[in-house]
Amino acid sequence: MRLRDTQPALSVLSTLLSLTPTPASAFYLPGAAPTNYKFGDKVPLQVNALTPADIEGTAQVHSVYAYDYYHPAFHFCAPKDGPKWISESLGSILFGDRIQTSPFVLKMGVNETCKPVCKRQKYEPDHAVFVNQRIRQGYDINWLIDGLPAGQIMKDLQTDTLYESIGFPLGSGVDGRPILNNHYDILVEFHQASKDAFRVVGIEVKPSSRGTNKYISEDKAECGEEATPQYLENNAPTEVTFTYGVYWRSSPTSFATRWDKYLHVYDPRIHWFSLINSAVIVVFLVGMVSTILIRTLRKDFARYNRLDIAMEDLSGTGVAEDGVQEDSGWKLVHGDVFRPPKHALLLSVLVGNGAQLFMMAGFTIAFALLGFLSPSSRGFLGTVMIILYTLFGFVGGYVSARVYKFFGGDAWKQNFAYTPVALPGIVFAVFFLLNLFVWARRASGAVPFTTMLLLVIMWFVISVPLSVVGSWLGFKARVADPPTRTNQIPRQIPPSGGYMRPIPSMLLAGVLPFGAIFVELYFIMKSIWFSKVYYMFGFLFICFGLMIITSAAITVLMIYFLLCAENYHWQWRAFGTAGASAVYVFIYAMIYWVKDLSFTSWTSGVLYLGYSMLISFLFFVLTGTIGFFAAWVFILKIYGSIKVD
Repeated sequence: MRLRDTQPALSVLSTLLSLTPTPASAFYLPGAAPTNYKFGDKVPLQVNALTPADIEGTAQVHSVYAYDYYHPAFHFCAPKDGPKWISESLGSILFGDRIQTSPFVLKMGVNETCKPVCKRQKYEPDHAVFVNQRIRQGYDINWLIDGLPAGQIMKDLQTDTLYESIGFPLGSGVDGRPILNNHYDILVEFHQASKDAFRVVGIEVKPSSRGTNKYISEDKAECGEEATPQYLENNAPTEVTFTYGVYWRSSPTSFATRWDKYLHVYDPRIHWFSLINSAVIVVFLVGMVSTILIRTLRKDFARYNRLDIAMEDLSGTGVAEDGVQEDSGWKLVHGDVFRPPKHALLLSVLVGNGAQLFMMAGFTIAFALLGFLSPSSRGFLGTVMIILYTLFGFVGGYVSARVYKFFGGDAWKQNFAYTPVALPGIVFAVFFLLNLFVWARRASGAVPFTTMLLLVIMWFVISVPLSVVGSWLGFKARVADPPTRTNQIPRQIPPSGGYMRPIPSMLLAGVLPFGAIFVELYFIMKSIWFSKVYYMFGFLFICFGLMIITSAAITVLMIYFLLCAENYHWQWRAFGTAGASAVYVFIYAMIYWVKDLSFTSWTSGVLYLGYSMLISFLFFVLTGTIGFFAAWVFILKIYGSIKVD
């Protein structure tokens, strides 16, 4: 087995072990412990995978694949004894980080003007074609110095502010012909914490293309002029000399705030307008639902209970109250509203997995909001999500069993087995299939087989047993009796038309939860596909809350209309009403593809389409579960408030 396949798995195990408590003299958030350097100390420069970025002037990404820094076609200089892998977290590996050592020598406070990275590198024509294609696609080089990503200073034209964008270009185009950046001016900012204690607080790289570079010795080179760029010929071998310079400058920026320059808000007015708009929608919707339901239900309760009293008088005295009418509206279906739905096992499994996703998402956003998942902790966000989802298998099993028992299901063995296996199995199968495309392209984003094996082991060793225990406790727990008895013969359902038909009603209701999150969804997708840092967890927390309220309110309203239409099949309708917002998430992803992405290969499109469908499906399960529980509580409440013989 190759070192590349075993290293990620070993680093994952070391990451999990590092989560156990250890004694320490001071407390720091994950990834935030500072490193002090003395003057002349070596500061390690590590390299990460090359990632696609938006080309300046087009604002579009042309690929989804990341490539190893030491991919043979790039011919980047490696250390003399070969690159060493740096331990990474599970989330870091899954999101494509491939961090290794480099031959660059940086000494704290020591300036270097022109140093060779290694001897001249020879590009064969096929490799030149590969690199030129990556330059046309706008790929960025990613370095890390003291855990801080190297970047370049950019200007936000909307706010006229400067910020640092992570990564710097592999090359650029001159008159349509790609040129390779083979010289790097590295500007490192340091902060003096105390005497003989310096900390790295900023990194900027200014790449340039110099076709006349000359290698003289290991420590000496002659850097050419930028007027003569470095081209890679497609029909003949090309020799390239990589050089760099290092410049140190003092900065008042403290270690605690060194990430601030990377955390740029792109047009913050959009966030606030979106938040205010979503809040107005929620207030209006909740107010409308409350007004309609409270007033209408109050009248319904008074009329139905008056009717019950009149019927008692009729049976006791033989005299009926004038003006008493027969049951109508939602009370008519009181004998069928708690009838088990079709495919109750499938619905209970989906609801259980939705509850597991809900707990994972809620706790992850809460931890991130409190600052425990800062961008300085590479991959820690993804690691925490996986660990939380694994541990909340207990919640998924418990909820699934309770729901299935309420439905009167008797296939408890199938419920025990399907809850922890069905949905995660589908997600893993799709993920594995899409990963094959990445493997075929020899891209670094391909998750190593050993890491996928580790995920399966975590799944079966931790999540499945917890889910089975939760299911067992759920079946053992006593389920409250429904407030009304179920008739033996199902009541005939009158035909429905217009917006009360299943698909129109779901699509009509699903647009409101989507409206609460669509702007934040844009920034999340931009961070995923444009390799940007997402950190606006405060906005995300509020949008998550607004989505929950909107999903619950619109589902309750639509289910009330459904019951008034004498349709008692509310279980799947409630799940689908809130879950229909996932349709708009997928449509938005397709619009985003057309507007902001311009893939140059069909495999990139397959990956984007596959992951968009997977995310939309998980969002369907999450929001559907919210709608189901909102409708369930609503129905238990209203039918428990009327008198039924």
